[in-house]
Amino acid sequence: MDKKVLVVFGTRPEAIKMAPLVKELEQTPGFTPVVCVTGQHREMLDQVLQFFDIHADMDLKLMKEGQSLYSLSADLLRGMEEVLQKNKYDMVLVHGDTTTAFIGALAAYYAKVPIGHVEAGLRTYDKYAPFPEEMNREWIGRVADMHFAPTKLAAEHLLEENRTRHIYVTGNTGIDAMKWTLSAPFTHPLQRKLRKDTRWILMTMHRRENWGEPMNHVFQAIKQLVREIPDIEVIYPVHPNPAIQKAVSDGLAGEDRVHLTAPLDVVDLHHIMKRSYMVLTDSGGIQEEAPSLGKPVLVLRDKTERPEGVIAGTLKCVGTETEAVVKGIKELLFDAKAYAAMAKAANPFGDGTASAQIVSAIRDYFDSTDR
Repeated sequence: MDKKVLVVFGTRPEAIKMAPLVKELEQTPGFTPVVCVTGQHREMLDQVLQFFDIHADMDLKLMKEGQSLYSLSADLLRGMEEVLQKNKYDMVLVHGDTTTAFIGALAAYYAKVPIGHVEAGLRTYDKYAPFPEEMNREWIGRVADMHFAPTKLAAEHLLEENRTRHIYVTGNTGIDAMKWTLSAPFTHPLQRKLRKDTRWILMTMHRRENWGEPMNHVFQAIKQLVREIPDIEVIYPVHPNPAIQKAVSDGLAGEDRVHLTAPLDVVDLHHIMKRSYMVLTDSGGIQEEAPSLGKPVLVLRDKTERPEGVIAGTLKCVGTETEAVVKGIKELLFDAKAYAAMAKAANPFGDGTASAQIVSAIRDYFDSTDR
């Protein structure tokens, strides 16, 4: 078997989760991974590629300032058309719910190339939450030939939608990535700024549906808490999107014990997460990563496509209203039983072997189709 597998990704979260899979394919006889990055994120993406020593075979370089979903989607489709017309591939792998993943799968479908969907089956069944990711993920599920679900619940969603073939419960490849990142050396200027006798709260917030008032409400909660509680410090790596940069600057700049930083590389992010007391986020990947480190996660959204974490007790959706965010944080700061219940809950998102399981399933798929 000599199979050429095109691995397509474009954002930093995708890169973190696809990197272990690329490395597994590289080490498996019979597979030739070909990496195509779209550049949907740029600098943040390059950091991940450098750390994992992954060299893109193709780079579409599609990042543009102020890019709309319309123009990004059109540019991606034209770029993927050229990629798929130049060479023949035995499979295209996409990850999750980004515009890159959706258009990558659509282009592969047009080219009649089998599609493998990593992190398949996550659902809120609300087409605007998360937006546009919920529908991206559902649309990929319609055309994918192989579905790599991170949990049993995700697989059940696919079965309910009549996706009845080639569904595999593998865990999440993001947990695989942490084997590399947490074993790497860690030094960051924040270590000198943060007091050792304080509890760190790691915060990320960037999703489109939270732009505007939701984000402002959360910022009000953060300001209230740091002014009331002297032993907490908030670390907020700010997304490079200009709209988010302005909102954060207007809402939190100059606030004592709120540390606004540039986006952290993946090693720094995971090490700071490991040292933090809790995590506030509207990100998807962090909802999976933090529980593996025993860190409670307050989700700054009303709904999550990762309800397994809520059921297991590792996640709690607090939304974005100021009072609800303040209440959720204070409970974890001052109620030891509530904190322990979340910190000690079992992580439902896998054991760090997802990439090996996915490659094994792809090998079996090709063995059966070749026969």
